Formats: sequence, structure tokens, C-alpha cells
Amino acid sequence: MSDRAYTPPLGTGDTADYDRAIRRWTREIRWRRAMIELLAPRPGETIIDVGCGTGSFAVMVKTGAPGARVIGIDPDEEALVIARAKGDAAGADIHWERGFARDIGSRSADAMVSSLMFHQVPMAEKRAGLAAMHAALRPGGRLVIADYGRQRGLMRLLFRLIIQRLDGVADTQPNADGVLPELLHAAGFVKIREAARIHTVTGTIALIAADRPG
Repeated sequence: MSDRAYTPPLGTGDTADYDRAIRRWTREIRWRRAMIELLAPRPGETIIDVGCGTGSFAVMVKTGAPGARVIGIDPDEEALVIARAKGDAAGADIHWERGFARDIGSRSADAMVSSLMFHQVPMAEKRAGLAAMHAALRPGGRLVIADYGRQRGLMRLLFRLIIQRLDGVADTQPNADGVLPELLHAAGFVKIREAARIHTVTGTIALIAADRPG
């Protein structure tokens, strides 16, 4: 990977506090369970968690589908140290890599997942990351994203007061304006659908599913 600048998992906060903050602020159990249901991992599949952060979802996938090959990718080495420890504690054989979404390369994955990552990256990286994920999926492969989507009313205010203070405005505002489905379409994904909208004290988290054409 290159040394491109990036926003750490908790933005201006301490990465060591990330898991506690996510549990407290985002109704984590609800959206992670909804992600698993959408993903429906199967034995023998290769599943890549892009922007895996501290590894919670990758471990959840692997423990729920031990026969799947799970790969976690993130640019933050401190987060990956936490992720490796979680994987070891759970007895989950996960391959952890340091890198950005655009660095995935040729993979032929069955599924890609990403949670609370795309709102933290610039528009150019959003586009490049989704293009790389599309290219790394096999024909007919699937994508599941849980991230901040379009914000309305009170949710928009909460998003501005919490998420934009932590992660900045420039990268996060396109998500708040609902850009993700448009970017998925531009990257070549089909069957793009918003499966759920989960309101939290930090704003609305959208669960979005899409497929690579077969």
C-alpha cells in the first residue's frame, strides 16, 4: 500500500476507543446482524471485508461460516492489531492485510462487505474503491455495505454534530446527501437496493446490497 492519508476508524478520536464508541452510539448489534442476514455467507466462499477496522464483522462472518475464507483489509495498523487479537481470541482463521479499498487487486471474491468506511474517504477514493471492489468480485458476486446514507431531519442534525465533528465535512457530506447508490451504479453494480435504514444517535445507517452482473 502507499502512504496516502486516511481518516482513522474513530476520526479524531482514539482508535483504542472505537469498539466502545460503536457499541454505545450506533446500535451495532442490530446493523451487524442485518448485514449477516443480507450477506448469507456460505462454506467455500471467499469474503473480503474492506475497511475492516478492528475486525468485529470479519470475526462475526468467520465464526458464523467457518468454511468460508475471510479476508480483512484496512489501512490502519493499530486497528489491525486489535483485529488480529480478536480473531485469535475467537479461534477465527482470518487473513488480515494492510491496504486501501483501491488496493484490492485481482481476487475473484464471492462477496465483499464494508461497514462505516466509505463516509470517511474522499469522493475520488469512494469511486476508486467501489470500482476495485467490483473488479475483484466474480461475475454474480455480491456486495453488502452498512454506512451512513442519506440523512433527513433530526438524523441530519445528529450526523452533523457527531460524525462530521469526528470525521470532517468534506468526505462525509456526500454520504449524508445520499450519494452511495449513485456511485454503486457508476461502478457497474446492479440490483442496488437499500435493505434497511437504522436510526441512531449519530445519524441514519443504511444497509445497501448490490450485485456484480453475472
